[in-house]
Parts: sequence; structure tokens; C-alpha cells
Amino acid sequence: MPKIRLYQLFVRYFSNTVESRVAGGSMEQNGCGKFNEISDLALESIRAMGFTHVWYTGVIEHASSTAYPKRPADDPLLVKGKAGSPYAIKDYFDVCPDLAENAEKRLEEFKALLERTKKAGLLAVIDFVPNHVARSYESDVRPETSFGKEDRTDVFFTPDNQFFYLEDEQHLMLPGGEYLPERGKGRVTGNNSSTWQPSRNDWYETVKLNYGHDYTQGAAPEVFEEIPDTWHRMNEVFAYWQGLGVQGFRCDMAHMVPMAFWKWMITHARERDKDLYIFGEAYDSDPMKLTQGNVLQALLDAGFDAVYDAESYDIVKGIYESGKWANDIDAVLMDESRLDRMLRYVENHDEVRVAHPKHWGGWGASVGKAASAILFGIGKGPVMLYSGQEVAEAAMGAEGFCDDNGRSTIFDYWSLPELCKWVNAYQFDGGRLDNYQKNLREWYVALFTLLSKPVFAEGRVYGLNHFNRENEKFGRLEGENCSGHWLYAFVRYTEKEAIVMVINLHPTKHLRNVEVHIPDALVEKIHCEKHLMFNKIEPCGLFFDDLLKSQEASK
Repeated sequence: MPKIRLYQLFVRYFSNTVESRVAGGSMEQNGCGKFNEISDLALESIRAMGFTHVWYTGVIEHASSTAYPKRPADDPLLVKGKAGSPYAIKDYFDVCPDLAENAEKRLEEFKALLERTKKAGLLAVIDFVPNHVARSYESDVRPETSFGKEDRTDVFFTPDNQFFYLEDEQHLMLPGGEYLPERGKGRVTGNNSSTWQPSRNDWYETVKLNYGHDYTQGAAPEVFEEIPDTWHRMNEVFAYWQGLGVQGFRCDMAHMVPMAFWKWMITHARERDKDLYIFGEAYDSDPMKLTQGNVLQALLDAGFDAVYDAESYDIVKGIYESGKWANDIDAVLMDESRLDRMLRYVENHDEVRVAHPKHWGGWGASVGKAASAILFGIGKGPVMLYSGQEVAEAAMGAEGFCDDNGRSTIFDYWSLPELCKWVNAYQFDGGRLDNYQKNLREWYVALFTLLSKPVFAEGRVYGLNHFNRENEKFGRLEGENCSGHWLYAFVRYTEKEAIVMVINLHPTKHLRNVEVHIPDALVEKIHCEKHLMFNKIEPCGLFFDDLLKSQEASK
């Protein structure tokens, strides 16, 4: 099986070419990307870049301030921004009408996109949001599946309820004012905030779902004697989208629901499609996790193909922001139980843009090359690029709900100025990119082409930094008494192939006359030279070479 290479495509702004960009503007002012605009040409370009999967982000219907026939706008109190959070799901069985040219035929337009995706040789992934729903959740596709209709609202928790209810009869005060429908029967917010006055930083527009376990009691049981109704309803959601042709799911905040649920539901999902690809957003450091041990391992044990690797992201980002060294990446290689089943990324919709001047040390998009070369190369697991990263999208300026926070907004109607230059009036040819952006995109094409080699899906990894710490020629700069600050090197190898990757993470300095020592144990395995020499490695530069071919050429 080839290495999974995901392209995260936020539908709302991927193909939106309206460039007014009024902060907090309406859809009429700022436009909105559509399913139909993701053409064969767009998908062929994504496939040609080296991707295997497309994660269509923000597809399922969510709370929004925009009204449609038979679908009124949501109460402004319940909508972050004008467009609303794509993680405040309003109907698990429908797609967002904003994304359709004809709102009444939105599901047909999405099905057509799935067909185009398959035709392009790509697999389609969408979000599954299990932990919470919009406060306004009401399915009109399958009304019988709506939540909470028979709940007891006088108790915080009972296994038969589908929500958690606040104690005492008070008024639910959201950041914008009192929400009258929940007066006296308020529900716990999606981020476990059990208060009548959730803050702007809470997921106040959502309510937490009940999986038959009181989350305030810590870890959930490994076995449930009876299957809660919420589990069955979520299995219906999976089955519905699988039936439409979805071939993968990115599971939001997967650590916040019981591991037993995941094991049960993934078993059912794979009975319908044994090749279904499932990966999870999860953070072991989050106190909201529902297991006592490492929740990443628990999710993998429950059946996930991969989970987020926030640790490696933090280490590499910390090289530019908090004094970490390239040597610190070795900690990731030592975790052999999860090394090859972690999803690695440099950007996603929750994280800041590399090119933003207030983040990643302010060094610009080039540091994303060095970070990607390391994070995407070290394991067999999936890798992900967020649309816009490849053309130096910087998320500059205030966009709406979150002001200027270094992220491309997920709450507002918006378009991405640099990505628009690649879309280029739907030609998807980069005709408006400058030379730096064209070269940057071509660099990523070269990286993903390299990652398509079998050695990155099947081979082992051997880190070289530990062996070269005392090597003064291993990228050591003046004043340093140890090597491995800005240089990282490793080998990926099988019996038939061995590739060395040497990455200069420094944003401005060339590393000259670099010498990489190869330990005897590795020399014996792959029969390569003991010393590799490099005259110059440019800032944020990557050198790679097939060691076995190099050895053959030297004979």
C-alpha cells in the first residue's frame, strides 16, 4: 500500500475567487466556494502533485447565518462568524447549502464531486464530528434521528440521555446574550464547559453528546453492557456517508468519546467497507481524554488507521519559536509503537500558517519546506498538506470572528489571496503566482513525488543525528559545542532501496562542508559509504540521495 498523502481542501474558500474580503462580511459580499467549482481540472492538478486522498473539510451541514428556502438562518447567538463553524453540525445527514450552486440539489452536487474525485484517482475523506452538535441541531433529512427528544432534563447525566444538562434552573447566557430556548434547561457545551455562562473561548455554539458515560468521572469503561442509543445513531451517520461513496473519515476530537464506542463502530464500518480509511484528531495531553493511558495508542488499538501527531509538530515548530534543536526530533523516532501510524502535518485549519510573520519565527513560507521534509519523511504513516501551504498562504489581517490570529478563518465567508492566484479564474494553473510561489509549489511536487517511493511506505527509518552529535562538521555553527541544532539527517531503507535525507532547518544560513557519518550497523545493512560529504546545503534546504545507487556508481 502506498504512503497516504492527504490534501486538506476547505470547500468554503478553496475555489472562491471573490476578492473583496470584507472582515465579517456576508456570503453576498465575500462569496463562497462551491462543490461544482472543484472541477476535473482542479482534481487532476491535485493528483498530479502527488496526493492520494482529498479531505473535503466543512461539508456536513452546520449552523449558519445565511437563510435558504425551507432552511431559515440560525439565531445569531449560535453562530461564530457569519458562515458558522463547520464543527457545529446541524444535520449529520445533509451537506452545507452554501457549498451548492443550487441549494435544493446540494446532495446531488456533492455526489457529483465524489464521482469526479474517484475519476481523478483520488479517495474522498470528510469530517465526522462525534463529540458535539450545534445547539440548533435538527435533522430534516432524517428527523427521527434528532437528539434529545426524550431526554430527562432534570438530571445532569443518565445513560439514556443524549445530552448533559446543567443543574439548577437559570438563564443560559451566551456571549451575545440570553438564549431563550434553553432557559431553565441549559445543556453542557461541546468542550465540557458545564456553565450557564460559557465564554467566547468556549465552544458555546455546540452541545456535548452523551455516549452513556459521565465524562466528569474520568476514563470511560472498556466495555458497556448495553449499547447506548447515541452509538447506534452515529453508526447510522457513518453508514449513510459510506453509502454515498465517501471512502474515509477524519474524526474530530476523537479522544473525547469512549474508546469502546470507537472499537464498536469501526468494526461495523469496516464490515461495510474493509478498506475504509479512518484517522483521528486527538491529543494525549488534553485532560478531556476518556482513557487513563495514552489515548493515541488507545485509538489505534480501537481500530484507527492513524491519529494526529501533535508532538512532532510542536517539536519542529519549537525549533523556530522556543529554542528546541533538531536533535529533539529523535524522541519521535524512539516511539516505535506509534511512529508509523501517526498523521503528520505542518499546517491544518486549527494551526497557524507557516508564512504568517508572527509565527514560526517570522521566517516565512520557506521554513515549511524544511519542516515538511522531516515530518513527512520520518515514518510510514500518512502526511497532510493544507491547501494554500504550497503557495505561501499567510492568513494576513483580520478576517472576522477571530481577527488576525495567523489562521485561515473557518468561521467566515472568505477567500485566500494566494490560493486565488493558483486557481486563476478556475484554470487551476497558477497563472497569477509569482516566481517564488511557483518554485515553492514545484518544491512540494518534488517532495510528494519522492514520498511516493515504496521506501517511504514500507521502509524502516534510522536517525543519524545521535551518531553525529560530536561530529564538528555536522552543521555546527560558531559558538555551539554540540552538533544537531539546525541539521537533521536520517535514512529510510528496505532490502532493495536506501535513501538518505539531510535537511538544513536554518532559515538564513548555508551549511557548508557538511560531513555525515553513517554508523557501522547501518553500513552493514545497506552497504553504503561511512561518510557522506556535502559542499553546501542552502537555508531550509533538503538533500536526498539513493545510497544504494550511489554505492553502485562508486564501484
